[in-house]
Amino acid sequence: MTSSTVELQDARALRLIVSDEALTADLVDGRTIIVPLAWYPRLWHGTSAERNHFELLADGSYIHWPDLDEDLRVAGLLAGRRSGESSQSLKKWLEGRNIQAK
Repeated sequence: MTSSTVELQDARALRLIVSDEALTADLVDGRTIIVPLAWYPRLWHGTSAERNHFELLADGSYIHWPDLDEDLRVAGLLAGRRSGESSQSLKKWLEGRNIQAK
């Protein structure tokens, strides 16, 4: 097993801060990850209250936003993975919220 594999497997969030521009995760091993919010359109289009209503699951390995129906893996953040949601799916979700795409 390579060291990068170990880093991804041990990726667990201790704290999370979601601003209007970025998602910042402090990890249990002392690292901090900052990723652009634009990588995750549901978070980008969510309100501040919706973005800040999240749950850390599986001992911090997953982040769940119930109001936005969004789930992210901390290992995915570390690996630089953007949202894989299709434009059609996002459009349908936005229409359900009566919000136009930015």
